[in-house]
Amino acid sequence: MTESLVPLGSGQMFDRIAARYDTVNRVLSLGLDQRWRRRVVRALGLAKGELGEHPRVLDVATGTGDLAIEIARACTGASVVGLDPSPGMLAIAEKKVGKRGLGGRITLVEGDAQALPQGNCEMDAATIAFGIRNVPDRPKALRELARVVRPGGKIAVLELGEPRKGPLAAMARFHAHYFVPKIGALLSGKREYAYLQKSVAAFPPADEFARIMRDAGLRVLEVLPMTFGVCTMYLATPAEES
Repeated sequence: MTESLVPLGSGQMFDRIAARYDTVNRVLSLGLDQRWRRRVVRALGLAKGELGEHPRVLDVATGTGDLAIEIARACTGASVVGLDPSPGMLAIAEKKVGKRGLGGRITLVEGDAQALPQGNCEMDAATIAFGIRNVPDRPKALRELARVVRPGGKIAVLELGEPRKGPLAAMARFHAHYFVPKIGALLSGKREYAYLQKSVAAFPPADEFARIMRDAGLRVLEVLPMTFGVCTMYLATPAEES
């Protein structure tokens, strides 16, 4: 397959960069991506048993499995399903899960965020980290999350964005526009990191995305900017039907 035929933002695109994905992310985020994921896990309240002793958690766009692994570590009674459209990313996730002895509690499946295989209200919680901006129909994916999570369950969306206000906004934009595509291309040898930078720049502001979530049937509980707004966590629950 020629480079031009690989759809940007698709599972095929992530197949191409899977081997160096973790390394590049650590460099480009200055190691903060793991801290952001742990913040999501704390917000779900899994370690405190807020969703039960044996919660069922779906991690959409699981990639190489980092968030799924953090969830399983935080709650030893949790069963986790990691779903992703990229077989290449899932292959790396499977190795990481096996190395940590979590194969019995983390199930990895290939799938589409816009058509989740889970039944209605089947999950106690769901997460999607750094993936919603790559979904062609974001409202549809959000409606799917609202559908598969039970009433009272929690949904956490973690996504990058460009700070638009504040003294460090210009510096953050410089990092995203110049450092990210150049270092990403240098380390991975692929042009895909130019697309990733553009997708971050095009992602809606936090208040607008929160409105999109509400329109998709979610009740937004918290919008938490992190690291000067470079990354934002959106915590929600399925809206109660009137």
